[in-house]
Amino acid sequence: MKLLKNTEVKRTVFIMAFLAVLSAAGAYIYDRILVVPVICLCGAFIAVYLISTALRYRRITKLSADIDRILHGDENINIENYSEGDIGVLQSEVYKMTIRLREQQSNLMQDKVFLADLLADISHQIRTPLTSINLLVSMMSDPGMSAEKREQTVHKLYGLLSRIDWLITALLKMSKLDAGTIRFRKETVTMQELLDKACMPVRVPMELRGQELVVSAEGEVECDLSWTCEAIGNIVKNCMEHTPDGGTVTVSGIRNPLYSEIIIKDSGSGISEEDLPHIFERFYKGRASEDKGGFGIGLALARMIVTEQNGTIKAENSPGGGAVFSIRIYENTI
Repeated sequence: MKLLKNTEVKRTVFIMAFLAVLSAAGAYIYDRILVVPVICLCGAFIAVYLISTALRYRRITKLSADIDRILHGDENINIENYSEGDIGVLQSEVYKMTIRLREQQSNLMQDKVFLADLLADISHQIRTPLTSINLLVSMMSDPGMSAEKREQTVHKLYGLLSRIDWLITALLKMSKLDAGTIRFRKETVTMQELLDKACMPVRVPMELRGQELVVSAEGEVECDLSWTCEAIGNIVKNCMEHTPDGGTVTVSGIRNPLYSEIIIKDSGSGISEEDLPHIFERFYKGRASEDKGGFGIGLALARMIVTEQNGTIKAENSPGGGAVFSIRIYENTI
């Protein structure tokens, strides 16, 4: 009998048998007539124990088989039909573990698909300027190229290499944010200092385009200065690229008891209704962005930075024309 090969069961049966012998001996001493009933009763106890133990181990074996099938990927397992008691408690815990494992498996599959799509997008984004660089290098190998044409080609090469460098830098920043390795600091700075620093990189390009940058600010703001400047700068750069020459980009900042708000407006054509719900998605480029040569990650990075600082960011169209971006950084979690 396989059950008696179990050390625990064998030990328990031995103890019960020993007690049965002692009981029979006691009954013999007290009254010989009681010996047979005592032996029968002890035998019945041992039989009941063996039967109940056999049934319990059978359920444990079935539960083990079900767990093994779950570990091998069988999704059609129902382990809710076990009775109450120790086995029921074990079943409940295993069921919870199974649900958690299935959720983790689903999340891992989603992450795998996301990673594959992300790598495809990155390779596409890098391949485009690399193709242009290869063409320009082939053109420069022509000995008959004029000095003026060669200088223009070199200038284009520098521009394409700068674009690739910016893309890789932005992707590294986004990967750090995704991994949760960035620790944002809370600094109290004036709104004027924040906006001036954020807008500094675009002042020269806007001046070359004949565009006007209007900055107005009041009060202070609590944020990570460097990262918040990155977010605001990306939005201002996006507005600059979608504003015609001679247009205006307005950046204003105010603070109230609940939040600090930064509003960025441009005098461009605005955002199409089709693009508006996707404007902050990674690698999404609207129709108006196709001719601008952007990568579609500047606004996505800006949203990640703002939301990590207990903030919100919203894009909409101004009634008078142009796009409006609103950033709110809240004082406390609400």
